[in-house]
Amino acid sequence: MHGIRSYAESLGAYAGLLLDVGRDILKHGINIRAVNRHIIAIGLSSLPIVLLTAVFTGMVLAIQTSYGLHRFGAKNYVGNLVGLALARELGPVLTAVMVCGRVGAGIAAELASMVVTEQVDAIRALGGNPIRQLVTPRIVAGMISLPLLTGLAVITGVLGGLVVAVLELNITAYTYYRSYLYAVLIRDVTDGLTKSIAFGLILVSIACFKGLRCRGGTEGVGLTTTSAVVTGCLMIFVSNFFITKLLILLHFQ
Repeated sequence: MHGIRSYAESLGAYAGLLLDVGRDILKHGINIRAVNRHIIAIGLSSLPIVLLTAVFTGMVLAIQTSYGLHRFGAKNYVGNLVGLALARELGPVLTAVMVCGRVGAGIAAELASMVVTEQVDAIRALGGNPIRQLVTPRIVAGMISLPLLTGLAVITGVLGGLVVAVLELNITAYTYYRSYLYAVLIRDVTDGLTKSIAFGLILVSIACFKGLRCRGGTEGVGLTTTSAVVTGCLMIFVSNFFITKLLILLHFQ
């Protein structure tokens, strides 16, 4: 019973954080300079690991799908499956998970350290707003960075699949390209980018929430960082199901 009450209180506090961020944006707007700084920290610094993950994911997808399709004489449809899988699911999800592991941990650790060293209390004592200075720019930057990273990841993954298709599967680049264009529609791309915007909001807001609620000194910083990454990754997978269901319902209305 105590665990359920604690969970409900945490959920309410998290919703309160999101409401505070929304009110801050409506009342004060967005600090463009701070957002740009965090876009570089979130997006540019995560680019190498995201692209490396995407290219090998595309290569593995090409090999695995060709193995399954070969039994039905449909090996030329590798581009269809690789393109759809990356655009709709694997691109947004894997990008979000990698960013959560790299950037979410950093945000949680940074804010937790500021709480432990009483820097957040000092901001309040000086009349500042920790939400505006520490949370809002990071969340906005996350919602901008994730779609950009996802788009680059999808392109890189498709090119990785192309390399395998040409060098390993004896499929011409033109055949792979045509099958990709035939299968992947504009709405597949927009659905993937919509998911990535939601994932950016989720992973950054959870990291900020966990960091600002850190307790227990330096030991608490480590626990907070771990909790932020685990919770963020879990919520990415859970929310992916509901967002996918919602998008499909909207398309068929």
